[in-house]
Amino acid sequence: MAIIKPFKGLRPPKEIAHLVAARPYDVLSSDEARQEAQGNPYSLLHITKPEIDLPIGTDEHSQEVYLKAAENFLMFREKRWLVPDEKDLLYIYAQTMDGRTQYGIVGCAAVDDYFNGVIKRHELTRKDKEEDRMKHVMITNANLEPVFFTYPAVKEIDEIVNQIVNTTSPVYDFTAPDGIGHHFWLIENNDIIQKIVQLFAKIPHTYVADGHHRTAAAALVGAEKRRMNPNHKGDEEYNFFMAVHFPDNQLRIIDYNRVVKDLNGLSKEEFLEKLKQHFVIVEKGQQPYKPSRMHEFSMYLDGRWYSLEALAHTYDENDPIDVLDVTILSRYILDEILGIKDLRTDKRIDFVGGIRGMQELSRRVNSGEMAVAFALYPVSLKQLMAIADSGRIMPPKTTWFEPKLRSGLVVHLLD
Repeated sequence: MAIIKPFKGLRPPKEIAHLVAARPYDVLSSDEARQEAQGNPYSLLHITKPEIDLPIGTDEHSQEVYLKAAENFLMFREKRWLVPDEKDLLYIYAQTMDGRTQYGIVGCAAVDDYFNGVIKRHELTRKDKEEDRMKHVMITNANLEPVFFTYPAVKEIDEIVNQIVNTTSPVYDFTAPDGIGHHFWLIENNDIIQKIVQLFAKIPHTYVADGHHRTAAAALVGAEKRRMNPNHKGDEEYNFFMAVHFPDNQLRIIDYNRVVKDLNGLSKEEFLEKLKQHFVIVEKGQQPYKPSRMHEFSMYLDGRWYSLEALAHTYDENDPIDVLDVTILSRYILDEILGIKDLRTDKRIDFVGGIRGMQELSRRVNSGEMAVAFALYPVSLKQLMAIADSGRIMPPKTTWFEPKLRSGLVVHLLD
């Protein structure tokens, strides 16, 4: 059963919270982070992307970058840009995008729950990315950025959250430059905290929605700190890591699309002819065309949009992985026709979150950087949870959640 634990968070004073709050480290390049934090000494990017405070071109995985993270984190605490709460709390973090608001409970998940399968994942992680975040967590001794979890909605938890947000004022309430609203409440009543803990204890599984590398790194740091502590008891703070838990009925997955550099030596005509073996192709013209259902793809090639309808032989409705559109695309186009065997390592392919819009796909192709783009219909949360429950793994870059969590509204210390 799932563990959620209150913790004594480090939080920014109300007047600078909107300046501290930053986008997650893994959605920004170093150059983008440098630009985003320019003129803002309070931005958490000075800790999560500390290479922005070192000379341009500094290797972001060098030891001096991790040391800079620790130095900047200490400075934030000394200047009281991050201040500890007086006691263990749970928190509510809500986000508003396109008129929709989703409400998550911020608390600590258990390292043991990750290793024993109570926390379920749906993506593979890369060793290099795990190690990068492990080093960052180790040197700062903190979870500076929460991971994004979901769980099967529980009516009583929803009622508690609704009661708090409808009767108390948020401690933070601001709209970020990208137009997304962020709202944050403290849950201070011990009886309510214990009630939430008890309700989560009845939930069989929670699911990593976004942040697989941060989750893996937090769990591995916990395991490492156990090995290093001869007096380990099991209740130390490093046995837990910070997560925002959202009910599954409030979340939305958006499309995660692909662009490819070349046609693997084929002419446009040869490529289209090969596609006909597995898809019904309809030309849609020059205006962006978005897929409207599962097993329909849109493709941008040589200034034209096409609809690709997968033929029945390309998927098995009874197999939760085989039925996915990312599987169909990978097997019958990327692998069979374009020769892309490993989505995680092949340099000829790139991935574009649907939040950037269809125009980003045509822009990448029109610029000459890419030869062809594919847009997919998004997977459902029900599909994600079914795959995680089956113990299987989705193909890489299958899900894109929006809005992203802002980092810096609360930090979890590991001691």
